[in-house]
Amino acid sequence: MVSSGWKRLSLAVLTVIARQSLSYAQSTVPVKVADLGYATYQTDLSLDEGVTSFLGIRYAAAPVGDLRFRAPEPPESTSGIQNAITQPDECFQGNVGLNSVSPFRKRTVNAQNEDCLFINVHVPTDSDANSNLPVVAWIHGGGYTAGSIGGSVPAPFPAQTFVHSSNGSLVSVQIQYRLGAFGFLPGKAVADDGALNAGLLDQQYALQWIQTHISKFGGDPTRVSIYGESAGAGSVLQHIVANGGNTQPRLFQSAMMSSPFLPFQYAYDDPVSEELYAELLNRTNCTDRALACLRTVDATTLSQIGNAIEAANFFGVFTWVPVVDGKFSVERPTVLLAERKINTDVALVFTNAHEGNIFVNSAELVANNTTLTEYITQLLVRLNDTSIQQAVSLYSNIPGLTSIPQQAAQVMGEVIFVCPAYFVLNAFDGHSSWKGEFAVPPATHGLDVLYVFADASVPAPPVNNSEFIGAFQQAFFDVALSLDPNVHTSPIVTPEWPSYNADQEVMVFNVTEAHESDIAVVGPDTAQLERCAFWQSLAAVNAQ
Repeated sequence: MVSSGWKRLSLAVLTVIARQSLSYAQSTVPVKVADLGYATYQTDLSLDEGVTSFLGIRYAAAPVGDLRFRAPEPPESTSGIQNAITQPDECFQGNVGLNSVSPFRKRTVNAQNEDCLFINVHVPTDSDANSNLPVVAWIHGGGYTAGSIGGSVPAPFPAQTFVHSSNGSLVSVQIQYRLGAFGFLPGKAVADDGALNAGLLDQQYALQWIQTHISKFGGDPTRVSIYGESAGAGSVLQHIVANGGNTQPRLFQSAMMSSPFLPFQYAYDDPVSEELYAELLNRTNCTDRALACLRTVDATTLSQIGNAIEAANFFGVFTWVPVVDGKFSVERPTVLLAERKINTDVALVFTNAHEGNIFVNSAELVANNTTLTEYITQLLVRLNDTSIQQAVSLYSNIPGLTSIPQQAAQVMGEVIFVCPAYFVLNAFDGHSSWKGEFAVPPATHGLDVLYVFADASVPAPPVNNSEFIGAFQQAFFDVALSLDPNVHTSPIVTPEWPSYNADQEVMVFNVTEAHESDIAVVGPDTAQLERCAFWQSLAAVNAQ
């Protein structure tokens, strides 16, 4: 029997992915073994220099059969030693190909499986079970409809690079969770005989797994930072206010977000939620046996039907998203944030300068001669005429935004990403929250992630400036390692980060035309903050 933690065994030669060329090379890496009680995993896989990766660790039982649409369950015990050298299958998902340069770009579909609740753990090769390193748990984005921790090698967002880029100062973890209708089916029937927000419960279960098991990989469970982008950042937001801001015991020490996605989060039994549930029943011919029938539908068929329902939604609006369930999500997020009911005291929040652009079909708006009034009416279906005209007035008079597509993109970006970032920041009192803005042109949604994962990003960041990339990455590493972006672990080029709550200042990351770093602290955009205050006043109407 292998003892708790890992042991270094004999040397083994494994196929290793070269960091830049992505071609295969031979390398000699010591084997690491982790005994989790219910299973033992071993690996000598190195996906990045100085990093050993455990791939495809099961953290919950397969959510199939009667477990479909239910909360995650403990995994069954598995005898013997399991090789953790292969990326797991992806969860069933849609193809969110909004824009070829977005992180949701269309890509080759990898193997998909309903049995997909797996986790990847990346550790410094020279560490051991007693290293007690801080942990970064990465939650992928994709509109709660797409995304994975790998599916193929290399992973779309290869979190092993966190270990390499931090000079082996931390352990990184990637969490896979149920998506689409599998993870976010709403309705009273699901509340009665299942689990609402199953995808978020998967994430919470994985964070609990980290608390129980990460020490066996050399990680410190008391120093966990959760980090995500887009719906991953939206997930971080959900965990900040989970259980009314009183998750016990706490599952993380700090929260880091890039473009926090806050869609329309209706009550689980809202007419919109019930209509969505009924539509899935109707398209699967399950109207008589309801949820019990849905549990018998072939997974591929259910995925295809769920994706078809998603595709019929208004462009840029996602369908299978969290709901207020009265348990995990006890109230709308904006309510809990305003009441400062939060599960952490430290937050680093980034947005991009042009968040909404890829979520607006500019060509269609122009072809149909759509007015801003019509766009806002279709996007925000519960606004009354007075509020619509107020919004039109606010967004028709922003300097530099002269076309309807530009104004529509500003509405979409601020309502769904930028203003939620400020709602989060306003919940933090004192000196433990910081706001960053990624402004490197075109600064659209998702481009910042290419710089976070610059060492192994595909495609490579458009601006190959190592000084800029290092400064941008360092903000996240500093918070993960020391809970403060001003306590640098390596040479840094940024000015002093101001606490957001002091003067509402923002650290803007940009480059000059010559691609030299242009990083500066700027004062608050008062006009934008006024627009966000307007949207906050309508949060109940818009179900945020």
